[in-house]
Amino acid sequence: MLKKLLLLVCLACLVAWAAPTKSRRAALKSKKARVAAEKTVEAPEAPASEVAAPAETDANDGAAATPESAPAAQAVSADDDDEEENVEVSTAGMSAAQKQDFLTRKKFEEDQRADEYANSERRRDWLKDRLIMEIGLGSRMPFMGETGVGLGIGAEYITRWHIGAFASFGFLPKVKDNEFDYMELEGGTGYKVGLNYYFFPKIPIHLGLSASYGTVYYDHDMEPDENNLRKLISVNGFQFDILVSYLSNEWYYLQFSFGMYYAPELGKAPEKNPSFKKTVDSRTEAEDTYASRVVNKPNGMDKTGIVFGVTIGYAFPEFFPDDTEKRRRLREKERKNAK
Repeated sequence: MLKKLLLLVCLACLVAWAAPTKSRRAALKSKKARVAAEKTVEAPEAPASEVAAPAETDANDGAAATPESAPAAQAVSADDDDEEENVEVSTAGMSAAQKQDFLTRKKFEEDQRADEYANSERRRDWLKDRLIMEIGLGSRMPFMGETGVGLGIGAEYITRWHIGAFASFGFLPKVKDNEFDYMELEGGTGYKVGLNYYFFPKIPIHLGLSASYGTVYYDHDMEPDENNLRKLISVNGFQFDILVSYLSNEWYYLQFSFGMYYAPELGKAPEKNPSFKKTVDSRTEAEDTYASRVVNKPNGMDKTGIVFGVTIGYAFPEFFPDDTEKRRRLREKERKNAK
C-alpha cells in the first residue's frame, strides 16, 4: 500500500512539473511586457546645468534616442520570439516532411489572407488604369444603318478617375441586295472617337455613359448605277449611349450599348442634305426640285434615331498597381510556377 502511495505521489509531482510549461511561458511573456513598460517610464528631467550646455545636447542626441526606441524594438523582438515559439510548439513531435508540409500550409494561408485583402471590396478598383483592345458590331464599332451593322476594332483606356477615352474604326462589307438579287449594296468605312464614364468600380458589372462623334448612320441610294450598285450614304454626327460592361481583374471584357444618334447634316435643307438629290424634272423646270434618295422615306434619312451594339475585348492588367497588387501578382506567379 505504501509503495502504491509513493508511486502516486511521484506521478503527481511529475505531472505538476510538466504541466505548467504553458503557464511559465505566459509568465515569461508578461514579465517581458512589464520590463518593456517600466522602460517606457519617462526619465527625470535633466538639471538646468545640463540643459544650458548646447555642445553636450548635440552629443547626447543619439544616446537619448536609444532609450525611446528600445521598447519598440524589444516589443517587435518579443513578437518575433512569440511567433517562433508558437511554430516550435506546433511542430513539436513532427517529422521533417510533416514540418515542411505544416510550414508550406501556413505560408499558403498567410498568402491567402493577403490575397483576400488585395481583392477585398473596400480597396479594389477594377476600372483603374486599364487598357482594352476591342472588337465588335454595331453603333460603337463604329456604326450601324438601315441594312445592317458595321464590324470594327478599337481601343479604350480607362483612367483611375473612371473616365475612358476610346476610338474605333470599322467597315461595312459589300453585299447583295436582299430585295433585288441583281443589285449590290456598296460597302464603306467609318470611325468613332469619344469619352465614357463608368460607375460601380468595385463590382464586375459597370454601368456607364458615353458621348462620341463620328460615323453614326448609313443607308443606300434607291437607284443603282450602271453597274447595278446602290451607293452608300453615310453621315457623321454625335452619339450618346448607355453602357453595360463586364470587367473584373481578369482579361475578358464584354459591353452592350444602347443609345441615340444625332446627325446635323440630315436636318439641313434638301440642297445640302446628303439623303436628297435633284430630280430629272429639275433639268427643264425653272426651280430645282429634290427628292429623297432612300427607300420608303420621302423626307429623307432621320436626323435622330436609336442605335445599339455589342463589343468584346481583351483587358490588360492594371498599368500602375500599388504595392499590395504587386505582391498579389508575385504570389500568383509563384503558385503557378509551383504547379
